[in-house]
Amino acid sequence: MSDFFQNGVITTIPKLGRRTLDDLESDLLKFSKRRNMVLLLPALYSEFETPAMKDIIEELKKIKYLYKIVLGLDNATKEQFEKVKKIMSKIPSKVDIIWQDGPRINALRDELLSAGFQSADIRGKGLNVWMMIGYVLSDRDAYALALHDCDILNYTREIPARLFYPIVHQAFDFEFNKGYYSRVTDRLHGRVTRLFYTPFLRSLEKVFGRSRYLDYMSSFRYALSGECAFIRSLARGIRISPTWGLEVSTLSEVYNNTSKKRICQTEIMQTYEHKHQDLGSISLDDGISKMAKEIAETIFRIMSQSGVKFSQATFKSLLTTYFEESRRAISQYSALSQVNGLKYNRKEELEAIMVFTEALQKANEEFNDDPMGVPALSAWTSVRSVLPEFTDKFYKAVKKDNE
Repeated sequence: MSDFFQNGVITTIPKLGRRTLDDLESDLLKFSKRRNMVLLLPALYSEFETPAMKDIIEELKKIKYLYKIVLGLDNATKEQFEKVKKIMSKIPSKVDIIWQDGPRINALRDELLSAGFQSADIRGKGLNVWMMIGYVLSDRDAYALALHDCDILNYTREIPARLFYPIVHQAFDFEFNKGYYSRVTDRLHGRVTRLFYTPFLRSLEKVFGRSRYLDYMSSFRYALSGECAFIRSLARGIRISPTWGLEVSTLSEVYNNTSKKRICQTEIMQTYEHKHQDLGSISLDDGISKMAKEIAETIFRIMSQSGVKFSQATFKSLLTTYFEESRRAISQYSALSQVNGLKYNRKEELEAIMVFTEALQKANEEFNDDPMGVPALSAWTSVRSVLPEFTDKFYKAVKKDNE
């Protein structure tokens, strides 16, 4: 992963040299005098009962440059919310917790639905992230926002440092930074990226031809990572998907709202370990099969919005092309694993591809039945135009919950 080759349409910033984390954080502390940084943490209550979250909190205690931390807490009772408040109070940085299951926040979501804002009732990471962004936008002093998951088993505070650095450095002009990393232990992980996302994009290019959008989406080394950072002005105008298509739809929104020269990706750690999603069943009700289906639907929808026409004939070509590209990927990763002495189960990889093929077929069916799909959560500029007092009420509701 550590190389300086720039092989995409966005800037890639790998880990090179021997710069220490203390040196990075020293710079960030200087930058924080003029550019306030907010760390967003989308979390389920259940994650507070894992070793991963305990380690994350210990690392967060050491960070001095943050303006504040905003924790979006999902699936928590009143008692559990109070317990999390005590846990997070040990962090020196200011921490605001959005109790997503609380009566005040539920009432605000009902107000959004009544005003015609769709998908505000679809609970999940997408809605959690969207609510956190809206809350941060109520604070005019916030400049940059970074986001990472809360199930990272080998977390270090280098992750937020490398996410923030490119977008707060005053000599740079980046507005969005996507985190990437290696997904390797004694074997290769990241099946959705390796065996579905990348072969799928290559298949789309072969069937529909090269496009600026596909070149852009192919430039990310780990497009499905849950780690990114962006400045406030960009956050105001992007829509958020409430589905598993969250990451690819966010990249697409960034593509539509800023210049590629203001987008970068940064290697935030050498290797990344978190809980692994189950493959899921052919029914596509759960696991990474559902993730693949919703990623495909999201990309179908975005491409159609730019004028690309899908038909049964082109889909058949896409499906057979994916068949070839995915099996080529297996040959590539088999060789990579053999050379590096990694475990590689070709049978399991083929089974994954069969599930992804079913997911792609299901995505096509659902897209044809309903091209609009699940509506994205509106940009916060739209919410403010319809409900100008909403963010102020949101701010007060969170404050009351945190008292």
